[in-house]
Parts: sequence; C-alpha cells; structure tokens
Amino acid sequence: MRAYFDADADPGLIRGRRVAILGYGNQGRAQALNLRDSGVAVTVGLPLGSRSRERAAADGFDVMTAAAAAAKADVAMMLAPDELQAPLYAEAVAPNLRPAAALGFAHGLNIRFGLVEPRRDLDVFLVAPKGPGTALRTEYEQGRGLVSLFAVGQDASGNGEALALSYACAIGSGRVGILPTTFAEECEADLFNEAAVLWGAIPELIQAGFETLVEAGYAPEVAYFECLTEIKLIADLIYERGIAGMREAISNTAEFGALIGGQRIVTPRTRTEMRRLLEEVRSGRLVRALVDDAAAGYPRLSASRARARAHPIEAVGKRVRDLKPE
Repeated sequence: MRAYFDADADPGLIRGRRVAILGYGNQGRAQALNLRDSGVAVTVGLPLGSRSRERAAADGFDVMTAAAAAAKADVAMMLAPDELQAPLYAEAVAPNLRPAAALGFAHGLNIRFGLVEPRRDLDVFLVAPKGPGTALRTEYEQGRGLVSLFAVGQDASGNGEALALSYACAIGSGRVGILPTTFAEECEADLFNEAAVLWGAIPELIQAGFETLVEAGYAPEVAYFECLTEIKLIADLIYERGIAGMREAISNTAEFGALIGGQRIVTPRTRTEMRRLLEEVRSGRLVRALVDDAAAGYPRLSASRARARAHPIEAVGKRVRDLKPE
C-alpha cells in the first residue's frame, strides 16, 4: 500500500477553496482549527439551537446555519454525527451547495449504506483521521499529525483525489502518512473495530477485571490501577513497538501470564462472535439499529451511558484522579 505525504499533494488546492465545516464536535472543531492554521478559509455551519455555536464563535469562526454555510462553500465537510447526516444533506446541503463543488466525509457510513445520495455534479471524498479530534489537534499543534485514510467516491471533476490529498495535508496528516482505501472498507473496518475491539471489548474487559478483583476482596484502588491505568502503558508500547515488541519489553512474569491467560479469555467463541459482528456491520443491521435509536431519542445509548456512569469503577477513578500530596 502506498503512503502519501505532504510532498505528494498541492496545498494550494484546498487553500483556494472555501470550506464549510458542518458540525463542531470532536472532529469538527479539530479539523476547522487545523484547516485555518494551514491557511484555509473556513466557516462553521450549525443549527440555531446548537450548544456548539458559542464555542465555534469563541474560536473565531463565522458561524451560520448549515444551509448558509453550504451556500458560501466550495467544499462542504460532513462532520455532524453519522445518524444526522442524511437529513442534514437533504435539507441544507443538496439545495444550497454550488454546482461542481465537493462533499467531504470523515467516515464512510452514509455513502456505504446509501443514507446520503450525493448530487452527480459533486466530487465526493473521504478523509478519515485515525484517532479522535483531540489527538488530531494536539498532534498538529506539536508539528506532527495523525495518519488519515482517504478515498474518492465520486470524481465529477476529475480532480477528486488531488483535492482529498490536499485536504488531508491541511489537517496535518501529510506529515505522517495518508493511506488509500474505499468508503466501504473504511466504514466496515471502523464499525467492526468500534463494536468488537476498541470501544466494545476493551472497556468491558476492564470492568470485568475490576469486578473480579474487588469481588475477591482486593482494594478497589488497587484493582483500578491494575485493570485500567496500565492500559495506557501497554497501548503506548504496542503503538511504539508492535505486539511482539511489547512482549519483549515487559517482564518474563507478565509475558508468561499473557501466555497462560490470553487465549482463555479470547476463545474460539469470542472469534465466532467477532465474525457475527462483522456480518451485522456489512449487512447494515448495526447502522439501521443506530438510526432507529436516534429516531426514538436514543433510548439505548442513553441507558448505556447511565450504566457506565453508575459502575463502581467510575467512583474509584474519581478518587484516584483526585489524589494529591498533602
């Protein structure tokens, strides 16, 4: 797979266009700030009642409705929550974005599952940073960047790939690498990772380990340090050295424990469930469930958030984070 860098892109392409950032959450704010610092003209489009309007204005952006921002833009970047992008596009972007403009996404979901059907005159591209917006902004400010995936879903102008690369470099990814993908590949792999590994399995594993130690009589604070805080240490080691290199960096005792315990937790049944989750992603069942939950006012997400806040590990974490020398 070829990696693209700053030298492979024309920064003037995106600097010569007006970009409307539609949404000002985790990715929206970071991308807007990085673009502006790279010399790109940016406006922010948000609903009139959005709580993010004040923050975007305080950051120095012209804030307007999504329809007004799209009407002034050459590139409309869809950074609202995935489940809200279809009505946003239909009601605010499609009727107002000028002919032969470009429509950008940071996640392939709405194109992969046909929730958004772009006008045929638009370039449609994907630039997906591989990390949260907070990290995208911090890395940019420190002269580094996050790797991004990029794809072109519709190349009406014949210049869609060059525009996507220019955009990716303007948010800092050209410093470290921009990798080609497709909307389908990025979307399916990302949804699977979120459900089966990163946001699904790892927090559940942390909570289960914490519960096991506390139920056995260990101090909650000790359980917290063992099962939660050390996650950052192993993540940093894996990022820097890979899994094999991580194992070489830890003690023989830790490595032997991993040998004994790892495959007893991640069993053939676990792998079967992973394959089932991937099929739910690819079939669209997971996305339909998300859209249905949004339409109903997010009862499933709200209940999940409430359970997470009520878990005993949260109270212990607060006590640990509040520890200060006397």
